[in-house]
Amino acid sequence: MELTQVQEKLSLLSHELEGVKFTCEKESRTMSEDEKKRTADILDEIDALKIRADEIELEERMSASLAKIKEVRRKSPNADLIRHDQKKGFRSFGDFLMAVYHAGIGGPIDPRLSTRAATGMSEGIPADGGFLVDTDFSKDLIRRTYETGLVISRADKIAVGPSSNGLKINAVAETSRVGGSRWGGILGYWLNEAGTKTASAPKFRQMELSLKKLIGLCYATDELLQDASALEGVISAGFAEEFGFMLDDALINGTGVGQPLGIMNAACLVGMTRNTVSTIHSEDIINMWARLYGKSWPKAVWFINQDVIPQLSVMALADVGGTVSGTLTYMPPNGLSQSPYATLMGRPVIPIEQCQTMGTKGDIILADFKEYLVIDKGGIQSDSSIHLRFQYDESCFRFVYRIDGQPKWNSALTPFKGSNTQSPFVALNT
Repeated sequence: MELTQVQEKLSLLSHELEGVKFTCEKESRTMSEDEKKRTADILDEIDALKIRADEIELEERMSASLAKIKEVRRKSPNADLIRHDQKKGFRSFGDFLMAVYHAGIGGPIDPRLSTRAATGMSEGIPADGGFLVDTDFSKDLIRRTYETGLVISRADKIAVGPSSNGLKINAVAETSRVGGSRWGGILGYWLNEAGTKTASAPKFRQMELSLKKLIGLCYATDELLQDASALEGVISAGFAEEFGFMLDDALINGTGVGQPLGIMNAACLVGMTRNTVSTIHSEDIINMWARLYGKSWPKAVWFINQDVIPQLSVMALADVGGTVSGTLTYMPPNGLSQSPYATLMGRPVIPIEQCQTMGTKGDIILADFKEYLVIDKGGIQSDSSIHLRFQYDESCFRFVYRIDGQPKWNSALTPFKGSNTQSPFVALNT
């Protein structure tokens, strides 16, 4: 049955219902048993016809879309390259993305695409696992991601080999600098002539990192897919910014379950008690600095939530008697007429969204991310699908980046002299 026939039938049934209603109203009566039965039959038939009409409309849209896909395949901008330039790489990242797209809609698979075998049951993705982004483009994407990330760019990074899904490293088990505890157990001592020597040895612990999946989705309209340069610009920028944000959040707040372990959940974090509830005073800054591991002083930076800025801007130094001297410690001598100092204790102050809001633990963090280890496995995987946003004329690109990370320290360090522990990671408590 054609759509027009269904619509005509619906119109006739509608008129019949109106006729029954009109007759009953004219004669001032309720429907007879026969009229009730006929009305019920009409309503059931109308419901069935509406369902059939929806099915016909969907079939027509599908046919039209398949016709468009066939036309795209026929006019594929990669067709000449596939025939004449099989040994050369892609001209641009946009060119690569369009090749992935055409393979995703069932077109010819460009021989320049490198496939990744599925590790489990196939999910219907092209080549049973997707296509690896060309090495040069992959490096560029990761570089942009790290440039966008304000935290991840400061971490120590190691690439793992193609046959490995993680990394195990022997690390020194040092939690104290007290004699006999340095390097986990090495003891040096002064010895008199003919004195007895005492043996000592370092102790090690094992750091284990296993690769986690960071996945990003980018949507591209059919119009954008016709322009390789625009496609490259939009997806490269969006992908890099989102992955940079997610990695920064993981290094700060990650739980370690299915994602890297963030410093806020690490055992080595030192939490400093505030001088006053929900405020920040110069004493807090000085106390945090005093708990930062000495060797991290030249490398650490301050990460803050922007809600903290009003507190920093009026923060003044107190004298020995406890009264405020009136000297602002963050604003320059000319106050608000000049740009504020972008440093505290000589180290940069960097606002990031991943810090907690003012008054909450982690609203201001002092961290040396050279003491944080990140591993990744080279090669970003890219897949394309036309099905996810089919009704909006959009295609979806999926990117997968395998990465993990955790602090190199497993606990805060007890100093040789003194009782206050130290760490490369210090946060102000709630």
